[in-house]
Amino acid sequence: MQERLGTANLPQKKLLLQAMSGECTSQIPFWLMRQAGRYLPEYRELRTTAGSFLNMCFNPEFAAEVTLQPLRRFGMDAAILFSDILVVPYALGQSLNFVEGEGPRLGPFENFAEIDFAAFDKKLQPVYETIRRVRKSLAADKALIGFAGAPWTIACYMVQGQGDGAFNDAKKFAFSNPQEFDRLIGTLVTATSRYLIEQIRSGVDAVQIFDSWAGLLPEPYFERWVIKPTRRIVDNIHKAYPAFPVIGFPRQAGALYQKYAENAGVSCVGIDQYFPLEQAARTFGDKVAIQGNLEPVFLLTGGKTLESEVRSLLEKAGKAPFIFNLGHGVIKETPPEHVAQLAEILRTYRR
Repeated sequence: MQERLGTANLPQKKLLLQAMSGECTSQIPFWLMRQAGRYLPEYRELRTTAGSFLNMCFNPEFAAEVTLQPLRRFGMDAAILFSDILVVPYALGQSLNFVEGEGPRLGPFENFAEIDFAAFDKKLQPVYETIRRVRKSLAADKALIGFAGAPWTIACYMVQGQGDGAFNDAKKFAFSNPQEFDRLIGTLVTATSRYLIEQIRSGVDAVQIFDSWAGLLPEPYFERWVIKPTRRIVDNIHKAYPAFPVIGFPRQAGALYQKYAENAGVSCVGIDQYFPLEQAARTFGDKVAIQGNLEPVFLLTGGKTLESEVRSLLEKAGKAPFIFNLGHGVIKETPPEHVAQLAEILRTYRR
């Protein structure tokens, strides 16, 4: 078992970790996907100083500051590392840039047969330094979440070269060349495992595996390229750090959420806003913790609508181990005051 850095004096039962270990906590822990981002004026100011999104991701001073900004304002129970899922293909050697207003653009696809781990690790060192800096600054009762993209989602971007919500070219490649695609998935399992294990060693308390485009795959491909690769990553993590908490987020998995919960090996399943929380609590809430799943537009709306929907969601969680989050990320136009309203509701709610 490997040693983790900077965690020797930290309490082991932070609220988020209690829920992830299967406890029905009276107070509901919460954090938000994209909680550090463009809806915050302090983020936008720093983004201007950084000059580019990648500069922010790979500058530990900037990335640590952005990671901590939402906790200073709203007091979430966890910070999530500020980075991007596409740093993994970048570290593997695929070119990457972010076009303002359009999103990521990746260079020509290569099915990397072998990984130059020395180069891979070197490119990602700023991420690990960010974790160490955040760990030193983070309050003792707050958790730090690391993350990576799941192999299927990362492979979609690598083959397609950009995100378009459908990834038809990537799917066509995968279905036409399944064995070659398997090799790419295998490479990404190895690289992602290494990346997350180093994040853990650097001081994160939990990790989330984002499979943002899991819902694009039908059975049996969902099992082949979503569940099984995730299970391999989790197993690799647990070889180094037994029982380490892992959140899996197979967005828009629909009816396949239950199969994922039962077979992916994760401690917690994040569900999107299209899957009923009550159903999740009833069907697999006894097997894993559940995270989710407020419609982000309710947070954008605020006021009585937000309060009503949040309280309804909290009641639907029942006695399942539960972490409050959105069904997807914070919408950039969301007023910070609405996030403050949400935080107040969650701080005062008890079950």
